[in-house]
Amino acid sequence: MWGADRVLGGYHGRYLRIDPRPGRTACIPLGEPVLRRFLGGVGLGTWLLAAETHPGVDPLGAEAALVFALSPLVGSPLTTSAKFAVVGFSPLTGRICDALSSSHFAIAAKRVGIDALVITGACAEPAIVLIDGTDRDRDQPEVRWLPAGALWGLPARQTEEVLRAQYGTEWQVASIGPAGEREIPLATLSHDGRHAGRGGLGAVLGAKRIKAIAVRGNRRTKLADPERAVALAKDYSRLSFGPATEKYRELGTVANLLTFNRFDALPTRNFQAGRFEGAERLTVVDLAPARRIARSSCAACTIGCEHIYPVAGGTSGVRLEYESLFALGPLCGVDDPAAVLSAARACDDAGVDTISTGATIAFLMQCGDEGLLDARLEPSGRPLRFGDGAAVREAIEALVSRRGRLGALMALGSRKAAAAIGGPAPEFAPHVKGLELPGYDPRALHTMALGLAVGTRGADHNRSGAYEADFSERTDRRQGGAHSAALAIETEDRAAVMDSLILCKFLRGVFRDFYAEAAAMLAAVTGWPVTVPELKRLATRVVNARKCLNQREGWTRAEDTLPARLLEPEEVGAPSGTPRLSRERLDTMIAAYYHERGWDADGRVPSSLRRKLELDDPAFGDL
Repeated sequence: MWGADRVLGGYHGRYLRIDPRPGRTACIPLGEPVLRRFLGGVGLGTWLLAAETHPGVDPLGAEAALVFALSPLVGSPLTTSAKFAVVGFSPLTGRICDALSSSHFAIAAKRVGIDALVITGACAEPAIVLIDGTDRDRDQPEVRWLPAGALWGLPARQTEEVLRAQYGTEWQVASIGPAGEREIPLATLSHDGRHAGRGGLGAVLGAKRIKAIAVRGNRRTKLADPERAVALAKDYSRLSFGPATEKYRELGTVANLLTFNRFDALPTRNFQAGRFEGAERLTVVDLAPARRIARSSCAACTIGCEHIYPVAGGTSGVRLEYESLFALGPLCGVDDPAAVLSAARACDDAGVDTISTGATIAFLMQCGDEGLLDARLEPSGRPLRFGDGAAVREAIEALVSRRGRLGALMALGSRKAAAAIGGPAPEFAPHVKGLELPGYDPRALHTMALGLAVGTRGADHNRSGAYEADFSERTDRRQGGAHSAALAIETEDRAAVMDSLILCKFLRGVFRDFYAEAAAMLAAVTGWPVTVPELKRLATRVVNARKCLNQREGWTRAEDTLPARLLEPEEVGAPSGTPRLSRERLDTMIAAYYHERGWDADGRVPSSLRRKLELDDPAFGDL
């Protein structure tokens, strides 16, 4: 797309919009100013979502856009760079949502000859989409819409296997499972067993009646400085084998369970406690490295953090990370590793987010304990109770099929289920803005509490790594205050750049000077003379762009909070081992955060800041 006198490394300079309605599919130029302001991934995806949607769009409506955004680093030799961002409005929250995934789909999509894919419209019948960028005689990729047929109803893993067997292994496939087909707002998008998991974007694809997207291509982007890019790649590959990533490589993230348990930060029984008595049983023996059956890596990754464990009665294992282990284990009071692995496999097959699924089940367990509803599963009559791993497995099946009253409630997510149940239920529904809380008890991690409360995606540990500050010597994790704002912003801004590049968060410990090294990567790939101040400004721009879109869609100050039951008075003389977080302390941190961001007292981005950050486009809302 660049002129003969201009070759920009890392980009094709266009995105592909596909729509089943006649005359709507087209390649659209992406100008260099937009690319330099937003890079790719979450940043570019946010810009495209603003450009391709109108205010008040229904996340499950035909006019909703679903964006697959790549980055200039995709296809380069840099480790962990084979990732893509899926961006849209979440049916769970009604707010902007972005979810990342790794592996060969990103590389194949980039070779189609595009920097992003935008899907609008909806099919009349279930379909698959084939996007072929291998014909050099065509200026634009060939897009074919085919009936999904018998693929509709299959797990994503089987869908991928069938399509690649039918069309060839050079095709890479992203697809949804049964939950996405049924527009359940906890549904994921999957590729090669990895999920773009949070916020229900699989339901957005399901509402468009698209079962799968298959891509292939042979169009590569240039590297502005190939020699420098290869040298950087070798350096980071070597560092990625070092001590900064050793925990992920040798133990996997499941090792976090014991650490969080020791710090009273492991959410247990729907956040009724921060320590789980069965933690050691879950990790020390049955989920120790000796019990895994394989270790794996994403495409273009030298870390190899994936640990795969056997599932009883299964022919293949299941990938297990800390968040799945916490949500299907301690959060539901389950200490049986076999039950957790079985539940994780059920979530994979259905295509649902393990965090939101486990949290919603745990919430309904507590509702049953408190007598707010009849918590018996249908048709078995089995009580949904804390500690019953078999009930968790059955509950997942009920959720995906919306079977019985409990199944129908679980399929709503915790916020809408709480509203339907009524009474005190909304006080302990474990969500922020409708997105269920991850595995960090905010009462024991006050900087993280702030990050969770103000997150534009909702309760989010990936876009705010504020727990890093809590586990450091830079702050007292149980004494959050105005000083916490700068710490939370630091991790948010770094994540905004990493998620726009897109690089794996597990690489963060490898960097000696992140912004300077990120600038060097971009210079080697694109040829831009990027500076550290420019990247820091870009980070601020991406965070504010996402906030502006939420404002456009009706965000209010009341959304930036935590569940009421987590906000307890900090009583004088309370036991030292009992973490507390008061509403007053949280409000102090939030007010300081707004001030540090340059927002007004109600948390809104002022017009002057939007102009300064070049976000005055009406697509981001009225000034």
